[in-house]
Amino acid sequence: MKQPRAWQRMLSGRRLDLLDPTPVDIEIDDIAHGLAFVARWNGQTMGDYAYSVAEHSLLVEALFARLCPQAGAAERLTALLHDAPEYVIGDMISPVKAAVGPGYSELDTRLTAAIHIRFGLPAVTPKGLKTRIKKADRISAWMEATSVAGFSEAEANRFFGKPDPALLEGLSITLRPPVEVRRDFTARHAALLALT
Repeated sequence: MKQPRAWQRMLSGRRLDLLDPTPVDIEIDDIAHGLAFVARWNGQTMGDYAYSVAEHSLLVEALFARLCPQAGAAERLTALLHDAPEYVIGDMISPVKAAVGPGYSELDTRLTAAIHIRFGLPAVTPKGLKTRIKKADRISAWMEATSVAGFSEAEANRFFGKPDPALLEGLSITLRPPVEVRRDFTARHAALLALT
């Protein structure tokens, strides 16, 4: 019996095997393009453009830098790439991930390892770093929930925790065309990679 196809052709021309991804098939342009077109919140956000995973990733990296001002470029790059596998497996809200089961998590883990190795990061994010990035991720989720996803502050506080207002100073949620977000994500990746 013929096995089902497990690879996806990327715009770069690479064939990424989703079940056994290799670092040589990972390209930042593919990641940036995919993430710029993947909508957070299942697309249920206000505005003329979807709030993309690429935009979210830029915000998480900025929040992480505020939470961890002594973090090095490699740690900040890890924060920027924290949702990178979603460029091919999509973004699912937590209730859907729970319903899908461990299969989604296994795909995410394999893709994360290949992406990290491609850009000179540890295949597995150290637990302490992962916890700090998750804190920035939750603050970002609170900002998104209250700015574009229709949550009240009380509801967002209940689900994501109330962030320190000082951490949010000068930051805002921006809805932009995918081409702009893709460009900024790629530029931020290049800047951090050059410092690692």
